Amino acid sequence: MTALFAVAALAAAAMGFAIQRGATCTVAAVAEVLDRRRANRLIALVETALWVAAGVLAARALGVATALPPSFPVTAATVAGGVLLGLGAVVNGACVFGAVARLGSGEWAFVATPVGFYAGCRAALAIGHGPMPAAVAMPVVAGTVGLVLLTSGVALFRGLRLARLRRAARRAGAWNPHVATLVIGLCFVVTLLTAGAWAYTDALADFARSGMTWPTALRLLLFAALLAGAVAGGASEGRLGHRPPTAAMVARCLGGGFLMGLGSLVIPGSNDGLILLGMPLLLPYAWVAFAAMVATVALALVAARRLNASDLGHQSAVR
Repeated sequence: MTALFAVAALAAAAMGFAIQRGATCTVAAVAEVLDRRRANRLIALVETALWVAAGVLAARALGVATALPPSFPVTAATVAGGVLLGLGAVVNGACVFGAVARLGSGEWAFVATPVGFYAGCRAALAIGHGPMPAAVAMPVVAGTVGLVLLTSGVALFRGLRLARLRRAARRAGAWNPHVATLVIGLCFVVTLLTAGAWAYTDALADFARSGMTWPTALRLLLFAALLAGAVAGGASEGRLGHRPPTAAMVARCLGGGFLMGLGSLVIPGSNDGLILLGMPLLLPYAWVAFAAMVATVALALVAARRLNASDLGHQSAVR
C-alpha cells in the first residue's frame, strides 16, 4: 500500500506540474474563445476526459479493478451548481485547475482559494446536503463502443502530433494545452488505479463533511503533492515569488473559492472532478454541470467587459 501511494503521489505531482506548465483553466479557455475565436484550450479540457476514459477502458480490458463513482440525477440543482462554479471561477480569476496553475506561478494569493472552497462546502452542508446518488449508477464507459473508437482516434491523432507540439511548447516557454491535458489525463488514471477516485476538491469537500479521517488525510496528501508539482512547474520557468498577495486579491480568491465550494456540493462535484471523473464516464449530470459552468463564465466575462467599457466611456466623457 505504501508503494502504491508513493506512485499515486508522484502521479499527482506530475499532474500539478502539467496543470501549471499548460496554464490549464476553464476561465482562460472561455476567454480564448471570446478573444481569439479559438477553442484550443476548451477542446483540450474535453480531451482530458477522453484520455481518462481511454485509460479506464484499457484498465478494465486488462482486468484491473477500478472503483467508479456513482451517478447523480440531473435537476435544477445541477444547473444551479454549475452557475455557482462559473461565477466563483470568474470572481476568483481562475477555476480550481487554474488556481493550482496560478499558485504554481508564484501568485500566492491563490492559497486563499482552497480555504474559501472549504468554507463554501461548510456553508453548503449547513443549509442541506446535495442530491443523493441515483438509484442506478451509470458507468457507461464500460461498454461504449463509440467511446472506444473516439478515444482511439484521438490517441492516434494526438500521438502523431506530439513531437511537433513539444517543439512548439519549448519555443513558447509553456506547454501546449493538448500536451498538458494528455499528461493530466494519464496521470489521473494512475492515481485512480493506485489510490481510487480522487480530485482535490473532493478531498476538501470530504474534509468539510467528515473531518480528518484516514482516507481524507491520504487525499489531502495527494493534494499537497499536486501543489508541490505545480510549484516545481513554476520554478522550472523561474516564475516563483513574482506576485506577492494583496488584500484585494486574497479577498477575491476567498470569495471565488467560497462560491465554487458552495456550487460543488449543490451539483455535487467541482470542475476537476466533473472533467476527470464524471465526464469520462459519460454521466449526464457532469456534462450538464460543466456546460452550465462554461456558459456562466462566458456570460460573466462578456458582462464584465461591457461594464468596463462603459466605465471607460463615462470617464472619457467627464474629462
